Amino acid sequence: MNRPKPVMLLILDGWGYREAAPDNAISVATTPNWDALLAQHPHTLIETSGVHVGLPAGQMGNSEVGHMNLGAGRIVYQDLSRIDHAIETGEFFRNPALLGACAKVREAHRTLHVFGLLSPGGVHSHELHLLAMLDLAKQQGVQQLCVHAFLDGRDTPPRSAGPSIRLMQKQCDALGYRIGTVSGRYFAMDRDQRWDRVQRTYVAIVDAQGEPADCALAALQSAYARGENDEFAQPSVIAGHVPMVDGDAVVFMNFRADRARELTAAFVTPDFNGFERRLPALADYVCLTEYAADLPATVAWPSETLQNTLPQVLSANGLSQLRIAETEKYAHVTFFFSGGVEAEYPGETRILVPSPKVATYDLQPEMSCPEVTDKLVEAITGQTFDVIICNIANPDMVGHTGVMAAAVAAAEAVDLALGRIVAAIRAVDGALIVTADHGNLEKMRDAESGQPHTAHTVGPVPLVFVGAATSVRSGGALRDVAPTMLHLLGVPVPTEMTGRNLLQDTPDA
Repeated sequence: MNRPKPVMLLILDGWGYREAAPDNAISVATTPNWDALLAQHPHTLIETSGVHVGLPAGQMGNSEVGHMNLGAGRIVYQDLSRIDHAIETGEFFRNPALLGACAKVREAHRTLHVFGLLSPGGVHSHELHLLAMLDLAKQQGVQQLCVHAFLDGRDTPPRSAGPSIRLMQKQCDALGYRIGTVSGRYFAMDRDQRWDRVQRTYVAIVDAQGEPADCALAALQSAYARGENDEFAQPSVIAGHVPMVDGDAVVFMNFRADRARELTAAFVTPDFNGFERRLPALADYVCLTEYAADLPATVAWPSETLQNTLPQVLSANGLSQLRIAETEKYAHVTFFFSGGVEAEYPGETRILVPSPKVATYDLQPEMSCPEVTDKLVEAITGQTFDVIICNIANPDMVGHTGVMAAAVAAAEAVDLALGRIVAAIRAVDGALIVTADHGNLEKMRDAESGQPHTAHTVGPVPLVFVGAATSVRSGGALRDVAPTMLHLLGVPVPTEMTGRNLLQDTPDA
C-alpha cells in the first residue's frame, strides 16, 4: 500500500457529540469547515468514558484517561478504578507507603496532613478515597490529622462543594480530626507555573495565613458571598489550624498527576524557586500515585508500565513523529499519550506553544489555537514527519469556564483551524483522523441545577477520517485509534493492542 505522509491524529479536546441544543456551543457556533467535514468524509462516534476507557461504569472521561487510551491502543485501567478496588479488597489499608507515613507521625506525636481535591468528580481524586485515608489513619493510631480540602467546581457544578464539606466534617468529627484549610483548585492545583496562585495555598497550609473562617462550611459561604465559586475560593484558614512543624507528614490523595505536581514540588524540591517559602523538615511526603519521576517523594501506587504503545511502536519501526500542543495540554499529548513515559523516543520531536497568560480562558477563548495551527500547517507542508499528533486545547479549557458566549467563540476558532489543517493535509495527500478525548463544549448548562455545566460529559465523541478510506465502522472507542493509525502506516499491530482498525474497507477491519 502507498503510505500517506503524514498520518495525523488531531485531538479536539472536549469536542463531544450531542444533538443540537441551545446550550450546545458546537451546534450554536458557525462552523462551516466542521459541517463540510461531516458532509464530505466518513465519520462515526466512539466511546470515551466508563468501562470503555478503564473507568467505573458511567464515569466521565478526562484528558489524561483519553490520551492514555489513544496512545496505548487498549483499555488502560485507570487509577480511580485501581484505588477503588484496593479499598474494596482491603489492600488500601495495607499499603506500605500510607502505613509508613502514619507510623512516623504517630511515633513522633506530630500531625498527618491529608491533601486532596474534595470532590465526587472522579477526575483528579475522589472524596471517598480521602475518607478511606482518615479511616486508615485512625486504625493506625494517628492522633493528630489535618485535612486540607481543595474545592472542585470544574469537574462538578460550580457551587456544589457543600455536601462534600459536610461529609468530610462529619467524618472528622467522628474520628477526632479536623479540616485545617480550604482552597479552590484554581490556587491549589495550578499546572501552568502560575506560582503566585500555588503560593496562596502553600502559605495557608504551612504558615496558617489566609482568609480566616470558623469552620470549613463558613469558609465556603464566605467565598460565595465574595462572588467566588468553588474552583476560585480563596485559600482560607480554619480556626484552630496552626503552622506546620518539623516532623509532620503529608499524604496527597489526588491520583491524577498533572495538577498535583506544582504544590508537591513546593514541598519536596530542595532548590525550588517558584516563590519564597518556609520549608518544614517533613518526616514523609506521600503521593497517592507518581506525579513526576524527578519529584523526591514516596509513591503509594507506582505507575504500571505499558509496553508497545503507539509512540514506542512508531519509534521501533524507524518512523518519525511530532507531538504538538499548547501548554495546558502539552503533558497530555506527550507524557500521557506515551503511557506515562516522560522521555522522548528516538525519532520524536515536540513543539510546545505557550498558553495565553489570562486569569480565565473565557477572556481569550481561542487561546493559542491560531499559533498551534501555524506550527502544525508548517509541519504538514514540510512533510518531515511520518506521524503528527496534535491537541487543540481550547474547546475543553473554555468549556470548563461555563461561559456560553466564550464557548461559541472557542468552537469557531477551532473551525477556522480545521479549515487550514484539512487543506494542508489534502495538499500533501496525507491522512487525518479528527476526534476528541472526551466531551465538554457540547453541554454548557446543567438542566437539573440550572447552573453552568463546567464538567466533562459522559458519552461518545465524533471521529472523522480524511483520506482514502470510504467508510468507518461503528462501535469504536478511543483504544481503536492507534491500531487504525498503524494500519494506515502498514505497521503490524502488536498483540498488546486490543483495539481494532476503524476503517471498514480494509482487509483487517
